[in-house]
Amino acid sequence: MIIFSIIQKSQLEGALRLDAEYYQPEYLELEKRLNLLNTKTIEEISKSVISFGAYSLTSYIEWQNSGVPYINVGDIHDGYIDFSNVKYISEKVDEILKKSRVNNGQVLLTMAGTIGNAAVVHNIPRRANANQAIAKITPLDSISPYYLAAFLNSKYGLLQTQREIVSSVQANIFLGPIKKFKIPIFNRIATEEIEHEYKSFLNKLEDSKSFYSQAENLLLEELGLKDFKNEENLFSVVNLSDVKSSHRIDAEYFQKKYERLISKIRNHNSKTLENFVKEYSTGFPFKSENYQQQGVPLIRINNIRKGFIDLSDSAYLSEKDYLLSPKDTANSGDIVLSMSGTIGMTAIIPDDITKCSINQRILRITSKDIDKNYLALLLNSIIGSYQLVRIGTGGVQTNISYKDIKNILIPILPKSTQQKIADLVQKSHEARKKAKELLEQAKQKVEKLIEKN
Repeated sequence: MIIFSIIQKSQLEGALRLDAEYYQPEYLELEKRLNLLNTKTIEEISKSVISFGAYSLTSYIEWQNSGVPYINVGDIHDGYIDFSNVKYISEKVDEILKKSRVNNGQVLLTMAGTIGNAAVVHNIPRRANANQAIAKITPLDSISPYYLAAFLNSKYGLLQTQREIVSSVQANIFLGPIKKFKIPIFNRIATEEIEHEYKSFLNKLEDSKSFYSQAENLLLEELGLKDFKNEENLFSVVNLSDVKSSHRIDAEYFQKKYERLISKIRNHNSKTLENFVKEYSTGFPFKSENYQQQGVPLIRINNIRKGFIDLSDSAYLSEKDYLLSPKDTANSGDIVLSMSGTIGMTAIIPDDITKCSINQRILRITSKDIDKNYLALLLNSIIGSYQLVRIGTGGVQTNISYKDIKNILIPILPKSTQQKIADLVQKSHEARKKAKELLEQAKQKVEKLIEKN
């Protein structure tokens, strides 16, 4: 069925867009609805709306293992900033890039990649920075940043974002249109309720992180790895027999930290991973033209976070495409592990995802004879990540294969200890699920206010 809109010439006067996509019925309905409300533009309710100081200054960036967090688009999700994979810059570079610093109370909005994710900067470290594809909105003191973020993540905020996306090689949205976004202004009591829901969401998210951190700490303590130090050595002396058996001659593979870690693991009745795998598959190369807005979820590498699945930027498949490769389907309780890019990120398919497919370069494992929560946590810890990074191969992009993965060592702790660790991981999952519900409630309250008024 053909979808079309009829618009008046007066609606085009002064507009910078003549493309039909800009005047889709849902966008015209949004415009009509917002015009009935008391609204102000983002520019009117903000002290500043900026992105980056100067592109040329990015040449000074050199990544470090610690320092000042440098937030990228991929670190901003639906309502929150994830620091688990954030990159770091030095204090000196942060000073050079001081115009792109972020501060508590700002709202960050992604302008490229996954466009339209908004998050409040909340209880961040002493200092942080962000790249050029992120709009940094500093609201006036009278405007709650939590309400603003909830609105931008609601369907009425996302529709404004989607309408202003322009695309050539890569889709983008620019600061000019963002400044003109219309924000409904409601009474203080209403916005404070939304702020309360949003803050509760962030607190529950912190609870989830805390439970997961406790589980990881317990694991490392039991294995004698709590204070394991990543000491860098300029050289290692290895036997020729070790080179032949590993089929590797690169210096990175023979770093002493790996041997020190493995010697610790071997003291705990370790077995290779293949002993705990009931079945596995390695994903199907689905093409992007097959992706849909709804249907069966497709788990891609960017959906796998440390310990959980994030479907906020998910692609979906039709039932026909889902059945195209039955061996590449996954079910709740299966473990998925990234085999490319950020290798080794591991999560369990949650109970509310009854069926899904996995894209290529993802390993799906149905475990046996071991608690799945314990195994997934172990793979995410330094025990798994060091071994997985060690076996990675490739130049531009690191890859690992199941042939190598199945041989990594899994230390076996007493059943009672495994259960304590698994219980903490389960509490983490429950807190994250509750957090998601609270964020949805905040967004729904915004939407109901708009529709009621």
